[in-house]
Amino acid sequence: MKRSSGILMSISSLPSPYGIGTLGKEAYRFADFLHEAGQKYWQMLPLGPTGYGDSPYQSTYSFAGNPYFIDLDMLIEDGLLSKKVLKGIDFGSDPRHVDYGRVYETRFKLLAEAKKNGWERDAEKVAGFRDENSWVEEYALYMAAKRHFGMKSWTDWDDDDLRFRKPETMAGYREELKEDIELFVYIQFLFYKQWDALKKYINNLGISTIGDIPIYVPMDSADVWSEPQYFQLDDQYVPKAVAGVPPDYFSADGQLWGNPLYDWDAMRNDGYGWWIRRIDGVSKLFDVIRVDHFRGFSEYWSVPYGEATAKNGKWMDGPSYDLIERLNGWFKNVEFIAEDLGVPSPALVKLLKDSGWPGMKVLEFAFDSGEESNFLPHTYDNHCICYTGTHDNASLKEWFDDAKKADQKFALEYLGAKDPEDFVWSCIRAGQRSVADLFIVQIQDYLELGKGNRMNIPSTQGGNWCWRLLPRELDKKLAKKIFNMTKMYGRYTAPAEKETLKEESEITAE
Repeated sequence: MKRSSGILMSISSLPSPYGIGTLGKEAYRFADFLHEAGQKYWQMLPLGPTGYGDSPYQSTYSFAGNPYFIDLDMLIEDGLLSKKVLKGIDFGSDPRHVDYGRVYETRFKLLAEAKKNGWERDAEKVAGFRDENSWVEEYALYMAAKRHFGMKSWTDWDDDDLRFRKPETMAGYREELKEDIELFVYIQFLFYKQWDALKKYINNLGISTIGDIPIYVPMDSADVWSEPQYFQLDDQYVPKAVAGVPPDYFSADGQLWGNPLYDWDAMRNDGYGWWIRRIDGVSKLFDVIRVDHFRGFSEYWSVPYGEATAKNGKWMDGPSYDLIERLNGWFKNVEFIAEDLGVPSPALVKLLKDSGWPGMKVLEFAFDSGEESNFLPHTYDNHCICYTGTHDNASLKEWFDDAKKADQKFALEYLGAKDPEDFVWSCIRAGQRSVADLFIVQIQDYLELGKGNRMNIPSTQGGNWCWRLLPRELDKKLAKKIFNMTKMYGRYTAPAEKETLKEESEITAE
């Protein structure tokens, strides 16, 4: 990875008149902003469909795209929707925050209208999409069945034969639920059509995409329903143990995530085929894959199913280098980033070194005045990724405003900032001039936004994953400021020659 920099922002955070960011005009506009600012990476959150809680880290299927991200204006231009069907629809009145309830209530009705208008017209292309993406059949049946059973988790479906995937029962539901199955197939066809055009545009600008892959999948997902043999479940498909993290300084009870744990022996015996397929799917979306909770490959916290907290869990050995070696062998052209945050264990340190993947440094974690920190920029070697903060952190301004006086004083002294108002850009400057190969900044930090503008507060319910840019909040003045700093510290590389842009795209960013 060459010396460079990028910006972290979710697709959901883009401006849009339809309640949530999409793959439409504003995504192209943001790609242009990155280009003008001299950035080489757009880091996003996972793009999968979300379920209860709206977290992109709890997707209903690893291979599917989020229906909310399908741009409605592009559907109008494609003749799949008319403008009149959008009149009078309330997508939410707050341009700064997503109203997921309203998005859920409105989106699928509009996508069903698009399917009605395009299914026969696009029959040949959809057939090709199905042939090239066999996973879509499992996902479409799973989602059609969820709707049939009132959106209940598959573990609570009223037909045990479908839960246990008896072939004759599944065949019957494929016929009975044919209309809904076609709908969810068509939705994925539309998502990938729009995504492929956007990604081509981004890449033609000389920008690469970075995306997270959550280490775990939720119990209520097509992943677990379709391949339960790879998870720690009993013969009734009830989890034997679930994922979490142990008690620490921040939480006396630990964090009980509740995801089913992998049966690593079964995966190893299969040559890790499940992981190879999963990484292959994500590599079609992103140029660089950041593996969330990398420590789970080294050792994982196993909590007996039914526990109210994570306190009574225990550490268990993960697949370690056995899996990493397999992934490195299969995906020679894919770059990985290891999310190795938290208290490092000797096993984790060794696995990170053996993997060859860069780990992470977070500037917000650097300024604890009471102890030495390996997050301070002068301690880095180049083989790491420096972040101002991640989606789980406050913005730099909020961190500073809430920090202890001693930590504020230390941060300002370390950064050489004379005024608290200079903290944010002084911190960004420290990351830019660090030796880290890659420096990533949350867009909220470039905008110097404070309290009320974070993406997620871990271990809390409600109000997360909602933050959005306001229309025209990014401007050429900011792009120029970022560009100048990026170039000053050697993170900008001019393109070899001007490339033809917007090819095969009807969307422009003017």
